[in-house]
Amino acid sequence: MSNKGRPTRVMHIVTRMNTGGVAVLLANLIRNFDPKEINAKLVIGNCDGTEEDYLEKIATDIPFIKIPSLQRAISPAKDFLALFALISQIRDFKPDVIHTHTSKAGLLGRIAALIAAPSAKRVHTFHGHLLEGYFSKFKTSLLVKSELILAKKTHRLIAMGNQVKNDLIKVGIGKEGQYSVFFPGLTRAKLIPKLQARTQLNLDLDSIYCLFVGRLTQIKRPDRLLDAVSVLRDRNVDIKFIVAGDGELKDSVSTRISSENLPVTLLGWQKDTSAAFSAADILVLCSDNEAVSLVLIEGSQYSLPLVSTNVGSVSDVVIDHSTGYLTESNPTDLANAIEKLVRDAQLRKLMGEAGKARADQYFSLDRMIKDHSDLYRSL
Repeated sequence: MSNKGRPTRVMHIVTRMNTGGVAVLLANLIRNFDPKEINAKLVIGNCDGTEEDYLEKIATDIPFIKIPSLQRAISPAKDFLALFALISQIRDFKPDVIHTHTSKAGLLGRIAALIAAPSAKRVHTFHGHLLEGYFSKFKTSLLVKSELILAKKTHRLIAMGNQVKNDLIKVGIGKEGQYSVFFPGLTRAKLIPKLQARTQLNLDLDSIYCLFVGRLTQIKRPDRLLDAVSVLRDRNVDIKFIVAGDGELKDSVSTRISSENLPVTLLGWQKDTSAAFSAADILVLCSDNEAVSLVLIEGSQYSLPLVSTNVGSVSDVVIDHSTGYLTESNPTDLANAIEKLVRDAQLRKLMGEAGKARADQYFSLDRMIKDHSDLYRSL
C-alpha cells in the first residue's frame, strides 16, 4: 500500500470493548503500533449494562471515539443511527484501511466503508465465531447469510486460530485465499512467587490448586466446571479450585458451591490476575466454544499445564499430551485429565515448561504487531 510517505491510516471498529479477549488484543494493537508506520483510530460502541468497559477501567491510556447507538443487541433504529455515525467518522478520518471486529461492527462497519470510503481496504477479524453456542438456529442462519455476502466485499479476512478459519470456510464464509490466520499476542507475564501469591489471596500454602479464569456466563460453562469438581471430590482427589471472574451466573455458582460444600474459592473479578495465575498449579477451561483463548495463553506464560474442552481453536494453544490435555465436553473427561496432573508433579512441570516455550514462540505481542503491520502494507 502506497501512502506517499505518511503513516497508513487504519480505523478499527468494534461493537464494544467489554473486559475480555477482544478488548485486550485491540488495546495491545492500538498501544503498540509504530506511529511512524500506522496511524490507528479506534471507534467503539456501548457495553451492555452488566458489562465492564475495559477502556474505562483498565486501558485508560487508549484514545477512542464512542458511538452510543452502536451496540450488540439488534435495534433497527439504533443500528440506523450507528451506521450514519460510522459513515461520518470514516469520511472525517479518511482511512486507508477499515478493520472491523465482532459481528455487529463487522456488518455496519463494512456497509459504512462501502458508502463512505469505497477505495479503502476492508479487513475483518473473526476473533471466534458465533456458529455454535450463542444463538438459535434461525439467528445463526441469518448471521451466516450476512457474513457470506460481506465476505465478498472484504479484501482480507483474519481468523484468530486455524479451527475458526476452517469452520467458517466449511459454511462458505470467504475463500481460502482471503484468510490469514493470526494468533493473539500478550505482554509478558508478571510472575509472583507462589507462596506470596497464595498469601495475598488467603489460600492454603500446601494444597494443589486448579484455576478457572473467565466470565461466569453460559458459553464458559461454569456448571460443567462444578460438575467436574464434584466428580473429583467424590473420588477423594486432593485438589482445590480457584475461580476468578464475574458474570450473570455468579449467584447460581456461589449458591451451588455453598450448598454442595465444594472445594472452590471464588475470587470475583480481578483487575490483575497475576496473583491468581501465580498461585495455581493447573489451569482449566470448560467452554462450549472458544477462539484462541487468551486465558490458556496466559496459563502457559505462567508455566501451568492446561486442561480444556476441545472446542474452537483451543488446539492451537493446547497440544494434547504435550502442554496439557484436550477433553470431550463432559465433566468426567475434565476430571480424569485434572486427576492425572494432580497425581504426577513431574508431569505438571514438564507440560508447564512445554506450554511456556510454545507461548514464547507463537503468542508474543511483537509477533502480533508484526503480523498486522505486514498485512496492512500488503494490501
